[in-house]
Amino acid sequence: MAKGVAGEELRLRWSRRLHRARLGVRRSAVDYFRGDASDWAGLAVIALTIPVLGWTTVEMPVWCPPSALALPILAGGLLLRPASLLLLYAASAVALVAESAALGPYREGPARVTPGSVLVVTAVALTGLVIAQFRARVGVPWRRGHTMLFDLRERIRVQSRLPRLPAGWHAEMALRPAGGQSFSGDFVVATRSSDGRILEAVLTDVSGKGMDAASRSLLLSGAFGGLLGSLPPHAFLAAANGYLLRQNWDEGFATSVHLVLDLESGDYELLSAGHLPGVQLHAGSGRWEEKAAEGPLLGVYDSAEFHGVKGTLRTGDVLLLFSDGMVEAPGRDLSEGVDRLMGEADRFVATGFRGSAWRLIEAVAKDVNDDRALLVVCRN
Repeated sequence: MAKGVAGEELRLRWSRRLHRARLGVRRSAVDYFRGDASDWAGLAVIALTIPVLGWTTVEMPVWCPPSALALPILAGGLLLRPASLLLLYAASAVALVAESAALGPYREGPARVTPGSVLVVTAVALTGLVIAQFRARVGVPWRRGHTMLFDLRERIRVQSRLPRLPAGWHAEMALRPAGGQSFSGDFVVATRSSDGRILEAVLTDVSGKGMDAASRSLLLSGAFGGLLGSLPPHAFLAAANGYLLRQNWDEGFATSVHLVLDLESGDYELLSAGHLPGVQLHAGSGRWEEKAAEGPLLGVYDSAEFHGVKGTLRTGDVLLLFSDGMVEAPGRDLSEGVDRLMGEADRFVATGFRGSAWRLIEAVAKDVNDDRALLVVCRN
């Protein structure tokens, strides 16, 4: 019996140790990917390359010049924290001194430690230190920080997806940031009501363009996505305006257009906050009609009022909502840009508007240095 009890205690003791070890490994893995773990292992691996490069430089100076020490310094600047980076720099300086002593005066051969070699290594070291300090100051994880923006971009794309519509309806949108960047000052958020009858979509153009407006656009897209569908349609723009005013941004205004569409009857209402009018194609007559609602810019006036304009999408009708990057150009009147957009959209009447959003941007605003957004809603 005593042996059985002792064996059970031993088993429990080892089980607890194994459990603690698993927890330790798990915490280490989490810290590694969050950037909170120690970087001594990385420092050790990179530091080991320094004596290898130093020995190679002494033995084969023509093939491995002294400036090759810039390679581990560059790797350290991308991976290590500033404190660890200074230790790496100290090791590199020692290696340079040793190479200089072993190779002799720099005037006696082409592969000596010259002042130029020292300047190259120093310049790379200073660049790496600036990068590491900036990364530490903004709190970006030091190992996988480069994936944060990619992950954020993908989340924005998911958030901007339009909800699935019932048979007989089609909606699509396309965004193209200025300068071919990944982040835009334009964004779209959309949702359907709990009973699936009402589609709400908001297209917003934040002041500025490209990366200058990206941070504000990211914040607003999340806030607007939370407000949309949680408030009555006529209360959305007022709530969005109050949100912008509370931010106290120096350049904090935005324009926005809010579509509220009844998917059963086709009746809709457009509410605008200083945004460009939408245009509707009437399939019966083949004519385009501007739908201009009234309202001030978001983030400018307190207690602003927004008055909508109503319409109906019948079979074959199309509604286009767009940002100013689609129709504005230097030296061209705004109405000319809208006419050009409608003219290009006429080409899709016979073939259908599926896939038209991206192609319309290509046709009318391909090389425009501004953010471009286009939302297409049509009733088949």
